[in-house]
Amino acid sequence: MTLAFVAPSSPLRRRLAPILRWTRRYPAFVVGSLVFSAVVLASIFAPLIATHDPVAIYPTERLRPPSDTWLFGSDPFGRDVYSRVIWGGRVSLAVGVGVAVLATVLGLLIGLIAGFSRAADAVLMRIMDGVMAIPGILLAIALVAVTRPSVGTVVVAIAIPEIPRVVRLVRSVVLSARELPYVDAARSTGTRFPMLLARHVLPNTIAPLVVQASFVCASAILSEAYLSFLGLGIPPTIPTWGSVISEGRNVVQMAFWVVLCPSVFLGATVLSINLIGDGLRDMLDPRLSRSI
Repeated sequence: MTLAFVAPSSPLRRRLAPILRWTRRYPAFVVGSLVFSAVVLASIFAPLIATHDPVAIYPTERLRPPSDTWLFGSDPFGRDVYSRVIWGGRVSLAVGVGVAVLATVLGLLIGLIAGFSRAADAVLMRIMDGVMAIPGILLAIALVAVTRPSVGTVVVAIAIPEIPRVVRLVRSVVLSARELPYVDAARSTGTRFPMLLARHVLPNTIAPLVVQASFVCASAILSEAYLSFLGLGIPPTIPTWGSVISEGRNVVQMAFWVVLCPSVFLGATVLSINLIGDGLRDMLDPRLSRSI
């Protein structure tokens, strides 16, 4: 009789096994988180990793191809594209996060009120329908055009068209939650309206709201790029991905890197946020998590 020798599993392998299983279960979330984290870190440490001043002009170095000195080449004004892309990420991420927070908070408050009050619902939802009837980018352009150019103005202008989508999501969840037995029981015991929302209804909105916020963030980054490409909203002295692409559109045939590099960063960031949103949906939805 022969005895089989089984090597004991290492403690490190046992510790990593749950992480590896979780990674295989939610690959979209992992990939999106890694890419988005890289963009965030690059933007945070832009003063340290940028090779040039993003607004410094070198007239004799215009349209230089990528090299050791000019990692992403130079633009028509002789500015370093790499430094402008790294610094531009700060503006795009700030706008995306700011719009997501503002639209989510306001949409949550309006959605909770509309879902629980029939009288308020009739008025608030008609207002939301009117806002949704106007294309979001056109409404943002109109708001930016009549106000003073700044990052805060862009955040507000982009957030307003996103609020109705959040309101509709929250309202639908509230309409379903308010008919649940434990909500009726809390109402029958005399629980006050604010406490009823905070303890029994609000927790049901957290999961879909987090997923929606991630998609709002991705949409806001794209909208900011549209506005910057058109020369609206953000002052021209502040580099953004949209403005860098706009500055290179006239020389794309002779210096494609001016448009390519910020476009890659923009596309990778938006894609990573969408992957994070898809992963959050899979993790927070019990039906999807059981089927994976």
